[in-house]
Amino acid sequence: MKNMFSVFANEYRTMLLDNVLPFWLDHGFDHEYGGMLTGLDRDGALLETDKSIWFQGRALWTFSEAARLYDKRSQYQQVCDSLVNFIEQYGFDPSDGRMYFRVSREGKPVVKRIRYVFSETFAIIGFASYSRAFGKEEYATKAYALFQTVLSTLKSKDILVPKSERSSRGFGVPMILLNTAQELREACPEHAQELTLFIDGLLQEIEQYFVRDELEIVVEQCSDNGSLELEHFEGRLLNPGHAIEGAWFIMREARYRNNDATLMQLGTKMLNWMWKVGWDAEKKGIIYFRDALGKSATEYWHDMKFWWPQCEATIANLMAYSLTHNKQYLEQFSEVDQYIKANFVDREFGEWYGYLHHDNTLSTPLKGNMYKGPFHIPRMYLVCETLFSELAQVE
Repeated sequence: MKNMFSVFANEYRTMLLDNVLPFWLDHGFDHEYGGMLTGLDRDGALLETDKSIWFQGRALWTFSEAARLYDKRSQYQQVCDSLVNFIEQYGFDPSDGRMYFRVSREGKPVVKRIRYVFSETFAIIGFASYSRAFGKEEYATKAYALFQTVLSTLKSKDILVPKSERSSRGFGVPMILLNTAQELREACPEHAQELTLFIDGLLQEIEQYFVRDELEIVVEQCSDNGSLELEHFEGRLLNPGHAIEGAWFIMREARYRNNDATLMQLGTKMLNWMWKVGWDAEKKGIIYFRDALGKSATEYWHDMKFWWPQCEATIANLMAYSLTHNKQYLEQFSEVDQYIKANFVDREFGEWYGYLHHDNTLSTPLKGNMYKGPFHIPRMYLVCETLFSELAQVE
């Protein structure tokens, strides 16, 4: 087992450093205007010149983490400095301090999604990692200040006006805030107690409202008072990849708290339920959407296989094994790992395809857009390589 984990650690590190990250450095890094371009075709050819602000923060986190963990500071500092400069110069609307969702290649505003704070949360994790990787303490301070702005925004009913008159709460906000607070805590140890208390509240919210023992599912949405709205498409919508991502964030928190048994149980329960719901036993892979009651799905892409749920399932199963040593999780990790290698990895041009049909045929060969870029895939290799290296030391 020890040798197997060492082999996997080397494989994942090699894929990250010699395949995935070079693809984005060679084709995505914008030497002319700064920042990261993500609208790339299979071979890296440019398809879209607009830039996702989400991905300026996400790419900053990715390359900063790689620099920090693999002593690649000299190799990655140029792209990280460029991403920071682009975010600070073009990511914020000077009229209200909120962040854009999409800008032109040179940084002119294109789309501002005022109901969401995800551009901000991804900038926070990017700043936090940048501060740790390159000793830039001022960016830990900036990350913390931006986090406080996010919290104020979320409390303001005048700013985040709901899309619907039917009041509801969504899983995405507490889940992303959980990860954001975890990353910020690493960069700001002086705020660790405060951030851990904040995380306690998020964990309580997730368990109380979204982890539904009565149906053994993790829902994406419920009413404000916590009741399920199963008479509506939105209330029945399940996103297995999203729930599994949240599960490993919770397991990560269990690790931080000395393998806290309660959090381990919560995270593995979420993984167990949503693996059962989302894994395609016949064709393999995590399916994008499911209906909570097994009724006809409304989204036309419901049975597709997207890249990122496979990444989250890989991390979650390996992390669950590292915590419990239950071989079921190692077997599930192996299933999704083999599925990825057989279907998503592009052996000719590098990186991964993003979108497969239900039968695993290719939907589109592009490598990036406003939502796919250097984040989920490199994060999977980063997190799993660390877990493999740990396992190789103890088993």
